[in-house]
Amino acid sequence: MRLRELIDLARLADQAGLDVFGVGEHHRPDFAISSPPVVLAAVAQATERIRLTSTVTVLSTADPVKVFEDFATVDLIAAGRAEITAGRGVFTQSFPLFGYDLADNDELFDEKLDLLLQLNRAERVTWVGRHRAPLADAGVHPRPVQDQIPVWIAVGGTPASVVRAGPHGALFAGSPQKVIDKILWEHQLLGHDRFLAQIGLGGLPFAETARSTELLATEVLPVIRRETSPEHVLQFGS
Repeated sequence: MRLRELIDLARLADQAGLDVFGVGEHHRPDFAISSPPVVLAAVAQATERIRLTSTVTVLSTADPVKVFEDFATVDLIAAGRAEITAGRGVFTQSFPLFGYDLADNDELFDEKLDLLLQLNRAERVTWVGRHRAPLADAGVHPRPVQDQIPVWIAVGGTPASVVRAGPHGALFAGSPQKVIDKILWEHQLLGHDRFLAQIGLGGLPFAETARSTELLATEVLPVIRRETSPEHVLQFGS
């Protein structure tokens, strides 16, 4: 039921004019999605123009080769709309589940990000690291529609990370005008070019989640696009 509602929400976001739709990776009973690319492939079939990303792929405990292949496949299904948002993850269940030591989180992430970016740049890769078997002129397929899949680096999990991501807190609550004011204020401070709103976390009923998505697209987004200069227009996602 939750996954079907999520696809309906993605269709609504696409039709309403939002730019990006993302789903997270979790390995616990209170979240429905453990495999973002599988869900995004289904979303790709239900949408036409909205870009599709993970929010996030827990790269520290993933195989970068499999991550790249999966998202290249989504990119082919979605005709060039796939993205990857790579992070360390807020929750820790994936570490014992996939046989990694949480103490190695930073080193794992840095090493795997390096490999993922190399795979994204070239069809054949030679690479050596500490936490994965080496690659010797390995061909990785399929290749995406895009020359390179956009890769974003996520933040989260520590107070310092939250401060970097959103001065004075990351919550956007209240009327559409209050949300507009905060987005524009943060844009003046940070010059950011993408705003992702996490809507419906914690079991918000679908009707309320859909209404929030509609307000974001119809009342907030047009004002932000009008108030920001053409070279700094914000992309909006949910």
